Amino acid sequence: CAFSTAAQQRSTGDECGPEEPSDEPKHPLSDCALEHKAIKLEEQVRDLTERYRKALADSENVRRRTQKFVEDAKLFGIQSFCRDLVEVADMLEKTAESAAGHAEEPSEPNPTLQKIYEGLSLLEAKLQSVFAKHGLHKMKPVGGRYDPYEHEIVCHVPAEGRRPGTVALVTQDGYKLHGRTIRHALVGVAVEAHE
Repeated sequence: CAFSTAAQQRSTGDECGPEEPSDEPKHPLSDCALEHKAIKLEEQVRDLTERYRKALADSENVRRRTQKFVEDAKLFGIQSFCRDLVEVADMLEKTAESAAGHAEEPSEPNPTLQKIYEGLSLLEAKLQSVFAKHGLHKMKPVGGRYDPYEHEIVCHVPAEGRRPGTVALVTQDGYKLHGRTIRHALVGVAVEAHE
């Protein structure tokens, strides 16, 4: 009814006074309720943003850890294989030393053993160069400080000209793979002699 009279007034061109407020229903929420709802929504947005940032940081940490794990696996995946090869290198070194001892006996020098010794020495040098190429290095602890992460003490030796706590002798070589100890060196450590 109100619509039809308003439409008629417009169509007839009748002037009417200032518009009266319409009888449109007001929104059921008051200004206070809207403000309260807006504050709640802002809190939710802050909470969700914070959760998102934490989840993003966590996923980045997982990505970095996984990448480090993969890199370590690439570097140290051959660790047990290297341990086995190190034992072969020890046997080769001992065999070469034995051949050298027998080849250079003063009573009867043996040219065949001398050639075997030279061949074993070349083979040992080549093996050490292959080790170095792949990041496997023999430790040279003599004269250095004792380090429990690299050395295992098998005996104590009188200091005689050495500082106490330094490595005086090596009974078995130690090896590192890319800086990580894969076999401890068996060492004798210098100690002060007690009378």
